[in-house]
Parts: sequence; C-alpha cells; structure tokens
Amino acid sequence: MPEDIAAGPIHAYRDFIHKGEWQPDQAQELAAEKLQLLHLKLKGYDPRAKSGWTLPFSRQRNAEPPQGIYFYGGVGRGKTAMMDIFFEGVEVPRKRRTHFHAFMLDVHARIHAFRQKIKNKGDDTDPIPVVARALADESALLCFDEFQVSDAADAMILGRLFLSLFDNGVVVVTTSNRAPDDLYQGGLNRSLFLPFIDMLKSRLDVLQLDGGQDYRLQRLTEKPVFFTPLGSASDTAFAQTFARLTDDAKAEAQTLTVQGRTLDVPAAAHGTARFTFAGLCEKPLGAADYLEIAMQFHTVFLEGIPQLGPEKRNEARRLINLIDVLYDHNVNLICTADAGPSDIYAKGDGKFEFARTESRLIEMQSEHYLASAHRT
Repeated sequence: MPEDIAAGPIHAYRDFIHKGEWQPDQAQELAAEKLQLLHLKLKGYDPRAKSGWTLPFSRQRNAEPPQGIYFYGGVGRGKTAMMDIFFEGVEVPRKRRTHFHAFMLDVHARIHAFRQKIKNKGDDTDPIPVVARALADESALLCFDEFQVSDAADAMILGRLFLSLFDNGVVVVTTSNRAPDDLYQGGLNRSLFLPFIDMLKSRLDVLQLDGGQDYRLQRLTEKPVFFTPLGSASDTAFAQTFARLTDDAKAEAQTLTVQGRTLDVPAAAHGTARFTFAGLCEKPLGAADYLEIAMQFHTVFLEGIPQLGPEKRNEARRLINLIDVLYDHNVNLICTADAGPSDIYAKGDGKFEFARTESRLIEMQSEHYLASAHRT
C-alpha cells in the first residue's frame, strides 16, 4: 500500500494535487478531511470487542461507534475515488466495499436462505436481525458505492436492516447521486420509507460533494467515445478509456436480477459497466434488461458493434432498443464499431427503422449529451 494512502485520505489527496494528477477542489478537500478524521477514529475498531477497539487498555476510547459519512453529488465529482482512497488505507480488521445494488442482492439471498432453513420448523423468527448480525460479524465497516433505492422490496426492509447494522456497531460510508431526502422519490408507500431517511441523516454525516467541476465529463470530452473500425487500435483506445474513467480500478463481474432472471455484467467499476455487442444484442434480452442496466450504471462501454443488415434484424432490433433506453436515461455510451453510426445499418429493409438510432448515436457523442445528468 502506498505510504500516503496508509497515512490517510487527506495525505493521499494532497499528494495527488502535488503530483498534478488531480486538480485542487475545495469540496474534495473537505471530503478528504472528514474521511481523515474517520480514518483515525476507526484504527483498530472492532465492535465485537468489549471496548469496541482492539487497542491496549490505555488507548481505548468510548465504545460508541464513530459516525459514518454519506457523500452525495453529481456524477464525476470524485465521490467514488475519495471513498476508494479511504477504504484502501483504513485499518479496520473487517471491512467490505461493494456496489449498493450488489449488497442488496446479497441481503435478499440471505433472507431467502434463512426462510428456507426454518420454513418446516414452524419458526417465525424475523430474518432481518439475523442477517444483519451475520453481516456485522463479517464487516465492521461497510462502504457502498451508488446508494440508491428504486425497488419497493428494498425500501420496505432498509429501515430495519440498517437499524440492526447500526445496533451491531457497523460503520457505514456511502456515495450517492441523490441527497438522502431525494431517495425513493415517487416510490410505492414512500411515507413508510421516510423514517429510514431520518435515521440515515442522524447516523451519517451528510456532505454534498459538488465542487462544480465534472471530472468525468472532462475525461469524456478529451478523447473520442466512438471508436471505428474494429481492430487492435480501437480495442486499445477503448480499454484505455475504460481505465481512465474508472481511475484504473479493478473491474469486477456483477449479476443483476431482472424479473426473476439474472443478467451478467462482465466488468464494472465506479458506476461504469463493460459489455460486448454479442452479450447484449445476440442474446434474447429485452427492454427490461436494458432498463436495469440504465438504472444501475451512468456509463456503458459496448464493444464490437458489427455492420448490420436484414439477415441480422433481431440483433439490430435489440441494438435499437438498447440505445433508446440508454438515451432516455442519459447514460454515457462508449463503443467500438465496424463503421460509423450512419453505416452500421447501411442498407436493407431495416434502414429506415434504424435512422433514429443513427441520430441518437451521433448525439450521444456531443458534449451537451455527455454533460446531461444520469436519470435513474
């Protein structure tokens, strides 16, 4: 681990500024300072220990868990990068960093497994405290990326789940594009969700990270986002752009759940997902699948769009649907293709139908589109 990261987020932040890798940003500096305080408070923290800290007696502090942090702001403000620096350096024996959507899938799977285990025993034990205790045993610190709530099933259990996590001493640090008061807007029975929002605001230090500079947009507009023709040069540029937009983070496979089915995401990091044309358009996927992708990721990398014709009308139809959904949700699209937008479907009886997709592919390369906020 680099020495500056081990010393804490504020030291790492200032080192990035000194090296010219980051630009000075007051909002980011305030975030780094808050994370630095938490970094120091969490050293050796373990709620399973009687004192809360696994430190010598003379150095033990009040066992009250440190207050977590909720960062929110627009895409590209550095929220995820700041949290990653904090997570890598913080000295907590048990810690977990995950996308919030993936975390909730894990929670639902654990609840289901517990219910299956007790269903024939006449046991009416509430599974949520049991699951929360298990999660707390595994992680004293939970770091979430992209905290958002759009699913009614999630909304109904979050209050009890997080109350149990907090009662078990778990410290939470999370990023979100939305302020706590804007979570689950328009959701079913939202009034029942409001106590959870109040709990978040009381248990976490809420900080808006929005210094006015969209670093993601800056990176997106520095170089092309549509690479053609297919080949090694486009592949290299495509991979470099993915690394640049994800700050060279380790991309991991994810699984989304769509109407009871699973949808594999080959690689994802920092709200950015990478797919192949074959994976999204040569399989029997539909609008619901593409909608889930658009809700979960603000940027999609799509690799290997071939030239299309009537013999591939099914693939063309799926590409049309995919682009429509991404466009409607202002998802940034970076892709490699065998031809420019106007020549992907150059001739045949689907040419007229594909015209809107051509127009949207062109518009999605514009700075105006790239600057538009992601719609979840």
